[in-house]
Amino acid sequence: MATVTGGQLVAEALIEKQVQYIFTLSGGHITPIYQFLETADVKLFDTRHEQAALFMAEAWGKMTRKPAVAMVTAGPGFTNALTGVASAYFSNTPLVLISGCVGLEHKEKLDLQDMSQEPVIAPMVKKTLVCQKAERIPEYVDMAFRTAGSGRPGPVYLEFPVDVLNTKIEREAVKKIETVVDSKPVDLAGVERMLQMIGEAQKPVVIAGTGVWQAGAETELVQFAEKTGMPVFTTLSGRGTISDTHPLCFEGALAIRPGGAFAAYLETDLVVILGTRISLYYMFGDIFNPAARMVQVDIKAEEIGRNRRIDLPVVSDLKAFLDGCNRMIAQKGLSDDLTHRFAGWIKTLQQADADGKAPNLAAWESKNSPIHPMRLAREVDRFMDREDDIVVADGGDTTTWMGMTRTVRTPGHYLDYGIFGSLAVGLPYANAAKLKYPDKRVLLISGDGSIGFNFMEFENSIRKGLPIVVVIANDLGWGMIRHSQEIRIGHAIEAGTFIGRVDYHKMVEAIGGKGFLVETPDGIRPALEAAFASGKTCCINVMTDPTTVSPGSMALANVGAYKA
Repeated sequence: MATVTGGQLVAEALIEKQVQYIFTLSGGHITPIYQFLETADVKLFDTRHEQAALFMAEAWGKMTRKPAVAMVTAGPGFTNALTGVASAYFSNTPLVLISGCVGLEHKEKLDLQDMSQEPVIAPMVKKTLVCQKAERIPEYVDMAFRTAGSGRPGPVYLEFPVDVLNTKIEREAVKKIETVVDSKPVDLAGVERMLQMIGEAQKPVVIAGTGVWQAGAETELVQFAEKTGMPVFTTLSGRGTISDTHPLCFEGALAIRPGGAFAAYLETDLVVILGTRISLYYMFGDIFNPAARMVQVDIKAEEIGRNRRIDLPVVSDLKAFLDGCNRMIAQKGLSDDLTHRFAGWIKTLQQADADGKAPNLAAWESKNSPIHPMRLAREVDRFMDREDDIVVADGGDTTTWMGMTRTVRTPGHYLDYGIFGSLAVGLPYANAAKLKYPDKRVLLISGDGSIGFNFMEFENSIRKGLPIVVVIANDLGWGMIRHSQEIRIGHAIEAGTFIGRVDYHKMVEAIGGKGFLVETPDGIRPALEAAFASGKTCCINVMTDPTTVSPGSMALANVGAYKA
């Protein structure tokens, strides 16, 4: 009878799942899997640090809306991966982390890299799976993918002891189960009740989040907005599910973004939250008019009602729910009445949008040197103006400035760290984006602090032919922390907030890329043009004003643990 090893079964299961890339860093405990993927259609994409592998997988899962795969070795390989796993958990990204571990026969013997891994990661994932029988490996792989991608997506941990991977068994003994979950549950009673509430409202707003994108509901969202005439704000991976250029889209949902969000939330009488959480982004629900009625639609029942009483809680897939709304609007002939009803509200928000942006025009057009970071963000936004351009943001203040400025036209084409707020996502995210979309322009804008975490992913980009352009907003240190300390305690503590001038562009040139130094606003666009024309991985080191304080810094100084 034919025999097969556990490592071969893992490889075969991943091939059957049509995994395109595994983001990984090699190690002895996963070599039994590696050896069967060396010439397979599944490509091993190696990074310079396990954290970068997980961030690449997270970006891949965000963009594809399918479970991405990362693979790490035992012990320190596993612990290095944890930040990326937590980030994927908070961003609701489908991801399967495969980790090796010490063999069952060597547990508690102080073998190399032995540690109890499953209890450590359990709070960060949807499910932990430790396979101790080689014949059940395909079953465990199927379970991991099914769990990661169904319901509210998220990361799943799949562990294989190395002796299980090396075990030889008869192929006939292998248990194979494969189930694809493609169910779209919808609450039609919730659809009808929400439409009644919309019909009773005068100043409704819609906030569309990650759940809309994960459900593939972009078309349905646009139709819903057009059929009701309701204003839409977008957030997190929901950015671009209705283009910022659409007349009913009022861009980002965060109130710190210049525009109409803050005014809308103060005046609204009905808030419809689609697939996002009531978090710090909305002052834990306190930013909304206290008298406003609240509708929250989410695939996960436990999420509904966090931080704010919800008048209409609906557990539903967003695509099915919005499709049900659109069908019912058409059946009942509601569209003309609703769009007419909210026309005045739309005009009010258009004026609020203009008024909200006006105070920021001076910063966006600033001619000062060092360069105002808002001017840098505006130059990036204006240059990256194609429908299919991809922009990644990383860093504390830098992500804030870019989030306040970026015009998002296409879903899945603006990536940042989201509510978990982990620095260091930038280079891995950008490399993953270029790997996924080799013919599209990919730009990362990063703070000088955050670029240091995974700096050697520049080398990975160069070595693997992924020509990304990286713009560093160089304010000489950890700007968000520096400014929040100045606000909170009256001065910045130099240790941990000051880095100083570093020639990052020369460092990238030294490893085979191309570098640019920009010290005046007029130099930004020529550097962008030259960088993309070069066809190389480029670093544009932009010296920005270290004294400029972002709304994010002010928020950090005044919320949560910083309060007296």
